[in-house]
Amino acid sequence: MTSGGDQGLLLGQHTPIIQEYSPSILYPIPRHSARQNLGLGHVLPFQGVDLWHAYELSWLDISGKPVVRVGRFSVPASSPNIVESKSFKLYLNSLNNSQFSCTEDALRTITTDVSAVAGADISLTLYAVDDSALTGTLLQGECLDACTFDSGRGEPDAMQLEVHRGEIVEEVLYSHLLRSLCPVTGQPDWATVWLHYRGSAIIHRSLLRYIVAYREHREFHEQCLERMFCAISMRSEVEFLHMQAFYTRRGGLDISPFRTTDGNAQALPRLNRQ
Repeated sequence: MTSGGDQGLLLGQHTPIIQEYSPSILYPIPRHSARQNLGLGHVLPFQGVDLWHAYELSWLDISGKPVVRVGRFSVPASSPNIVESKSFKLYLNSLNNSQFSCTEDALRTITTDVSAVAGADISLTLYAVDDSALTGTLLQGECLDACTFDSGRGEPDAMQLEVHRGEIVEEVLYSHLLRSLCPVTGQPDWATVWLHYRGSAIIHRSLLRYIVAYREHREFHEQCLERMFCAISMRSEVEFLHMQAFYTRRGGLDISPFRTTDGNAQALPRLNRQ
């Protein structure tokens, strides 16, 4: 969580167009405060990555001709900082008039800059804008969205999750009804959330009610998913859990944070919705 007094935070402020390469505009948000609020210490109950897709990524080649790519960034969940999204957008746009001798030079520069702000090594893959690798995946599992429940207002609470103790199941579930609010601007962020777990059976209507409870919750995307992950882990007493939220794009960027109890598990790619 951030406060309105954070120096250098551009989110929620009017900013001019940046015409020159400006790595200093990238803004880090430490992860530790939100994790402390969840009662987490230095040893985290999850691993994972934050997957970003940058759809407005462009620079100039040595002749001055524009190069346009889609970038897939992978920021490890173990990194000390989140990269704030508006600063990320502005940084990428600051590259538009910069010349690079080759694609590898641009890749190296961007990777170095974003890694420095995240506080850990990030990876970046560049795609042609029509690359089939960017095709949205179809989620496997059962969609929760037809469940009925008594909706209420208020903050999400782990105790909203009802489980059948002693009934161990393995299932894959998802919902397209996740909405949360930016903690700075209060603007809505829309997402699909997906999970695969083995543990005490979660009553589906209670899980959907819990997801919908984020509708007025103000927190960054990565923090919302970690809050969900911790609540489900605790209530279901999971043997394993994989979770991913697929947030729709803003400012040419989408993010899909992925958290898992299994370090060998892989995040899913993007959805068509994004």
